[in-house]
Amino acid sequence: WRPKAPSRSPSAGRPTHLKMKMRRSERQGGHSAVGEAHHVSEPPIIAVDPGRDKCGLAAVATDGTVLARAVVNVSKIGPMVATLVGAYNAAVVVLGARTGSREVRAAIEAVTPGARIIAADEHMTTLEARRRYWRENPPRGLRRLIPEGLRLPPEPIDDWAAVILAERYLGLSGR
Repeated sequence: WRPKAPSRSPSAGRPTHLKMKMRRSERQGGHSAVGEAHHVSEPPIIAVDPGRDKCGLAAVATDGTVLARAVVNVSKIGPMVATLVGAYNAAVVVLGARTGSREVRAAIEAVTPGARIIAADEHMTTLEARRRYWRENPPRGLRRLIPEGLRLPPEPIDDWAAVILAERYLGLSGR
């Protein structure tokens, strides 16, 4: 066994504090026709799934295309939202209305005073996020044999919960 050699990060060129999952076309350095249309049409929305320790964060275009996702420490949520609002020229921040939402709202308002923050119902977003994770990342090997309800994703899914919140706001749920 040998350790892997360090590879060039797909997020090279982005600020180091923005370690987000990007669309395949963005990782390959290209631009998709869909991605370019987002700059011309309505600005995307930013969605935040708040929590006590970590928050899910997503930038979603009005057609439902996920532009960026991240799971960030709750102490860094304000600056991260401000960065995404600036990067995507977002007009709306959708914020889950349950655990930790007051603190997260205060952090966002402190760094983006003019942002329009809309509270959204978070009911069942974690379960929907888990289903969505497995749909986007089908299990392999023996994990395929485990019933879907018993499978736990190997990484936090708060970012997928934020995507679900954005889709609900846009009226695209059930995709």
